[in-house]
Amino acid sequence: MQSLVQRALDQMNRIILGKDQQVKLAIACLLARGHLLIEDLPGMGKTTLAHALACVLGLKFQRIQFTSDLLPADITGITLYDKQTGQFAFRSGPIFSQIVLADEINRATPRTQGALLEAMEERQVTIDGETHLLPKPFFVLATQNPSTHLGTFSLPEAQMDRFLMRISLGYPDPAAEREIVRGKDRRALLAEINPVMCSEDILKLQLQVPKIFISDAMLDYVQRIVHYTRTSERIACGLSPRATLSLVRAAQSWAFMHSRDHIIPEDIQIVLAVVIEHRLTSQLGHAGQEYLNVTGNILREIDVMSS
Repeated sequence: MQSLVQRALDQMNRIILGKDQQVKLAIACLLARGHLLIEDLPGMGKTTLAHALACVLGLKFQRIQFTSDLLPADITGITLYDKQTGQFAFRSGPIFSQIVLADEINRATPRTQGALLEAMEERQVTIDGETHLLPKPFFVLATQNPSTHLGTFSLPEAQMDRFLMRISLGYPDPAAEREIVRGKDRRALLAEINPVMCSEDILKLQLQVPKIFISDAMLDYVQRIVHYTRTSERIACGLSPRATLSLVRAAQSWAFMHSRDHIIPEDIQIVLAVVIEHRLTSQLGHAGQEYLNVTGNILREIDVMSS
């Protein structure tokens, strides 16, 4: 199964150039059964990354363009009256897919953003009192423009907390950008990609991630990190128990991707920033809307082993 992960990474890196770490984190997020938020400027390849994941992993893909006039029913679906049968029938929305790209999620109103909450947490949606299960695997990859851009709405704290990770792609390095300009169009390359996995493969991999062993020493390390965020004067709201679990899950997934059966300190340290910083609330700013850069302080001040 590890060879499947490596083949997926190799295929992804053919499309998304010079972003090996971000591609690894995206796949680690999926294997941990989390959801991914990509915050960056337009044109950085966020949408291409989502398309590439769907192609490489052989998953059903739907893209939802979030706008200010988008309604919750446009995402989840609606119950309609069928004149021929004389009964009401549920017509599913684009959320009923395996990889859902919520493009520019912060251009929709908070009410519409909230339509994703049940789907992301419970893997189901409830319409008119009836519950509909979502397909497996189910992975929401949302893109977000910087909050300083016109026409954006801040994501509620509850919505931010549903994302296991938040990453940024950033500008490509000169060599990668030169290859992008001179080479084939990235979207055209997607048509040449052959899936290296199927749904069953991914579900099997997801079952292996929670089996990665975390020692008491590593769990102590995680708890000291969490305690730091709850007692720091710079942070208004520290990490919740859900965030603690998310940090462990992400570290397990990273260890699994690197063929380890146990977590080491580097697994926690590598995923730390992308798991915790969008969940923190600054004393000076708004929740989830600015990087607090506390990760550097944590790595400097929190020892791996307690004294």
